Amino acid sequence: MAADWPFDEDADRDDPLAKLRIPVTGVHPRWRYIACFDRESEAWPTDAEAKMLASFIREYIEHWFNERYQQHLAERPLDVDGGCNTVIFHKWADDDWSYRLNSWEYGPFWVPVAPRLRGGQHNYKRLAKHSLVEVMDRKHTIGDESLPRWLKWKAAHPDVFPAAHEDAPTRATGDSKGATQ
Repeated sequence: MAADWPFDEDADRDDPLAKLRIPVTGVHPRWRYIACFDRESEAWPTDAEAKMLASFIREYIEHWFNERYQQHLAERPLDVDGGCNTVIFHKWADDDWSYRLNSWEYGPFWVPVAPRLRGGQHNYKRLAKHSLVEVMDRKHTIGDESLPRWLKWKAAHPDVFPAAHEDAPTRATGDSKGATQ
């Protein structure tokens, strides 16, 4: 195990996403990354989606950690924290994403569920295909209310989330073009 890459046998060192501090792992990562991308995904993130993933991680860091701890995190090539409940992102196809938390033990494995399960006996039809930003929105929603901190983050980063100015303010009311209920 190299001192500059302690994540051998877990995160792919040479994947281009790692340069953006996005771990590429399996669905059960050994380390407590803030968020990671599932290497078993059927499709890979576009450049724009990779920026969204990196921004998702950055938002978490800036929200939860003080400046000193942020500097500590920056000393490693990937962002890990023992208290994190790692968010694992999976891409099925173009604009078709799901996520899971490493702590989940019950319920669907992915949210939204895998495409082959949608519209089946468990009424997953309403959880149809989601874009990456819709999945991130869903992760930052309690009940029908989007977390204000997430809406503010997206609005402050129009280069990463260009549609945030159109749909973020009305998402919670259900009037949004991109709303997912």
